[in-house]
Amino acid sequence: MPDRDVTITTVQRELTAFARRARHKAAQIHPELSLVTYTLLDHMRESGGCRGTDLAEHFLLDKSTVSRQTGVLERLGLIVREPDPDDRRGQILRPSPDGLRLLEEADRQRRTSFEERFTDWDDADLARFADYLRRYNAAG
Repeated sequence: MPDRDVTITTVQRELTAFARRARHKAAQIHPELSLVTYTLLDHMRESGGCRGTDLAEHFLLDKSTVSRQTGVLERLGLIVREPDPDDRRGQILRPSPDGLRLLEEADRQRRTSFEERFTDWDDADLARFADYLRRYNAAG
């Protein structure tokens, strides 16, 4: 059994490699999208629309960072702004039809990539891996 410190170092290295691949994939989806920008757009879709402050809170980002990134999304025509029905001073950010198409294409590409990576994994290993990821992400 490997030393716990060695194992944690391995996990850290592998998750860093995963993050690098994710950043690279985001750039392939659209050359002007960073992983952060893509992730914000995806969260807008998942949440059915949200305010910039909601994005900052959810991703633990500074409001100015969210403002810059949503500005990029708006400039690219990937989001729309609508008045917040609960606060007329606020705005709800939602993916535009072009933004939804981009996300759908990204989902297809990502799914294909995962299916290719897991071709040689049996169902039990894949289920364990999914459980470990859920457990890791639930921890905080």
